[in-house]
Amino acid sequence: MNPTHHPSPESAMRHALALAECAIGLSDPNPRVGCVITNAEGRVLGSGHTQAAGQAHAEVMALRDAQTRGHDVRGATAYVTLEPCAHHGRTPPCCEALIAAGLARVVVAIGDPNPLVAGQGMARLRAAGIQTELGLFSEAAQELNIGFFSRMQRGRPFVRMKIAASLDGKTALLNGQSQWITGLAARTDGHAWRRRAGAVLTGVGTVRDDDPQLDVRLVETTHQPLRVVIDSRLGTPVGAKLLRGKTPALIYCAQDISTHPGAAPLLAAGAELVSLPNRQGKVDLGQVLTDLGARGINELHIEAGAKLNGSLLREGWVDELLIYLAPKMLGQGFGMADIGALSSLQEAQQWRWLDCEMRGEDLRLRARRP
Repeated sequence: MNPTHHPSPESAMRHALALAECAIGLSDPNPRVGCVITNAEGRVLGSGHTQAAGQAHAEVMALRDAQTRGHDVRGATAYVTLEPCAHHGRTPPCCEALIAAGLARVVVAIGDPNPLVAGQGMARLRAAGIQTELGLFSEAAQELNIGFFSRMQRGRPFVRMKIAASLDGKTALLNGQSQWITGLAARTDGHAWRRRAGAVLTGVGTVRDDDPQLDVRLVETTHQPLRVVIDSRLGTPVGAKLLRGKTPALIYCAQDISTHPGAAPLLAAGAELVSLPNRQGKVDLGQVLTDLGARGINELHIEAGAKLNGSLLREGWVDELLIYLAPKMLGQGFGMADIGALSSLQEAQQWRWLDCEMRGEDLRLRARRP
């Protein structure tokens, strides 16, 4: 933004939200936050966004930017997309930095759901004599950090299930061939959604059939998501591509890791194994989400087969569907999700459409639970 431009509060917050988007794939497990500091005339003095975990938050980056430019921020207004933190974590409280800088006003899009903050940042600012406002573009700010809000409020990630299918709803031929149903533009867009996620999850069947890497390759990213496999019987091949890489893959199973013969080779291959069995001898998917939440995963990206997709949908763990439809008819083959037989239309799962966009020759659909 041109520093001589005099933005309105709305355009200043839009600028902050755009900056916050730059933290996607960078700030996890911290939220994506942007900050813009303006003077009384609306001139931008400094701006910034959250850096990698343990590094500076958006407010500090904006203050540094203003200092670098030689601007005095005393009496200025800060537009922040999330309530400034009030606790000592890996970095000092941002509200204290704003107070020390002598700002007169802080406009915040939405409060921080973290119990360690939850209104305390705003309260500290007011106690220091700083005028505060809350709620400008709150929906956009929450959407940007939908996973962070989920983890703070529900103790589990926001779950997005990605499916690539033909026009007649097939994700693979009967012989298992599935690469590639959709085109490069759709696959690249899918990698952009992977980049948003703290973890990408699949099932052991997909690992055996497709040997996916589950990493981000088609778009630039500063970090790779955690790769997660649901594998009840520990049948993941030790030569699987997802076991390679700098960070170990995480495999959830339903076996006794200390005695099962498949455990030692996977551990030797660098995998982390966690046993979370349910009463049926399968992996407890609810406990998986709780564990991933405890690991700081905000958004979980699912790329699995019909069986695991069906289990996740049937148990109600999926928050959003991300579906790419190719203009092809495959006839017989594997479907999107095996949720079982229904006896009436009233039993059908209800979703609401979010958007519909073209990606190359393919159609991208997004839907959420009502």
